[in-house]
Amino acid sequence: MRRREKFVISAVILSLGLFGLQYLVADWRYLGIALFVVVTYLASAWALREDLQPHEWLTILPFPAIYAAAVSLFYFLLPANTISQFAILAIFGVGMYALYLTANILSVAKGRTIQLLYAAHAIELFFNLLVSLLLTNTILSLHLPWFGNALLVGVVHFLIVMMSLWSVKLENRISREVLVLTTFVSVILAQFITLFSFLPMAIWHSSLFIMALLYVALSMLHNLLKGRLFRNTYQEFTLVAVMLGLMMLLLFPWK
Repeated sequence: MRRREKFVISAVILSLGLFGLQYLVADWRYLGIALFVVVTYLASAWALREDLQPHEWLTILPFPAIYAAAVSLFYFLLPANTISQFAILAIFGVGMYALYLTANILSVAKGRTIQLLYAAHAIELFFNLLVSLLLTNTILSLHLPWFGNALLVGVVHFLIVMMSLWSVKLENRISREVLVLTTFVSVILAQFITLFSFLPMAIWHSSLFIMALLYVALSMLHNLLKGRLFRNTYQEFTLVAVMLGLMMLLLFPWK
């Protein structure tokens, strides 16, 4: 069976699994989502197994599972509308297929530079931001204490940032530099979500701000790891971060 056929089969099966989650009773919902995430990880391993190295079970395979968790958790926050639910299913399936293509590029590109790698990084960044937005929104919707928000947002973004930074150099291990930078970004985002927990901000606005901060952080760190973080680049991203803060204070309405 060809690789792309595996990608299509896995994406379709997982979309059907997401559809089936809506029929679970509320008491079994989170257990069902947890099982769905495990199945997604295993299905991804089957679809991508030909070129997988041992370290890629931690650097490539987890992201489709995190994407599945983000969409499935957000899926239950949507209104009970058939059109919107089927739209999410279609988007999920297409997104999962795109993630498999991206993961395949990252897996086969190790040790050399290929033109598709730039496209893979762009797609990966888009899904990083999407997953960040959905998961942050879901976490804040649970109305947990500030330390619960900080812990969950920190853990989720640790995984997102680590996999994104690893993909820059595609090394055969997760380097100490990547772990240090990942921890730094995760702690900063956890601190911001702690601040937002005490402010009368709408959930979507807080989630959008965290996503924007993640974009700035990943963009800067990708350039840093590539040796391209020049002074003007740093100043541009710093200006973007300042503008985001001003927009948050001046344009976003408080709840």
